[in-house]
Amino acid sequence: MIKALHQIGRYFLMLKEVFNKPTKWQVMKDLIIKEMDDLIVGSMGIVGFISFFIGGVVAIQTALNLTNPLIPKYLIAFATRQSVILEFSPTFISIIVAGRAGSYITSSIGTMRVTEQIDALEVMGVNSLNYLIFPKIIAFLLYPFVISISIFLGIAGGWLAGVYGGFIGSDEFIAGIQREFIPYHIAYAFIKTFIFGFVLATIPSFHGFYMKGGALEVGKASTTSFVWCCVVIILIDYILTQLLLS
Repeated sequence: MIKALHQIGRYFLMLKEVFNKPTKWQVMKDLIIKEMDDLIVGSMGIVGFISFFIGGVVAIQTALNLTNPLIPKYLIAFATRQSVILEFSPTFISIIVAGRAGSYITSSIGTMRVTEQIDALEVMGVNSLNYLIFPKIIAFLLYPFVISISIFLGIAGGWLAGVYGGFIGSDEFIAGIQREFIPYHIAYAFIKTFIFGFVLATIPSFHGFYMKGGALEVGKASTTSFVWCCVVIILIDYILTQLLLS
């Protein structure tokens, strides 16, 4: 318990240092563009693939459980929309990105620590925390764009599975998507997404920056950061759901 509290305190001290003594904009600009390409654009493939097929699975499972003929078919589309917007895209995709981008962040920073590149930055008077972590935080400001693509592809996958699987007509599916739509649910999803993006940028960076040991410990740090990202994302998801939807 004491060790966990110490780690949390160290994490917040790290966040304070990230925003101190900023790196020159000409250098930072190139770093931000590189991180956007590595973390955001690089995650689009796996996010799109999983979102499309999970949306289809949700539609099929909903259709197979609607055995009562009195239950309207539009509920297939309604359930798909609600599942994708409220929980699947912002939360489940964030866990997927924690495995992909989070592990990359931890391993890349951890490798720099092992090879003493971070020590070299500090010897040159560079704020290594700002240099390494701040561009990742800025890059993850685009994370809601990833989630918006995930929502679109998830619903599209549900439409394709429902219509071409013979469970529902296209017009009825579209009517179900539009039925009782609450715009606030989109705002709720993006609020979660911004917070999850900050978690995905900082927790893996923390575990990579403060790791000790050699190449073997880099792998262990990546695993630890993924576990902590998942735990924190689930806890924040629970808290935000209570605060924003209750």
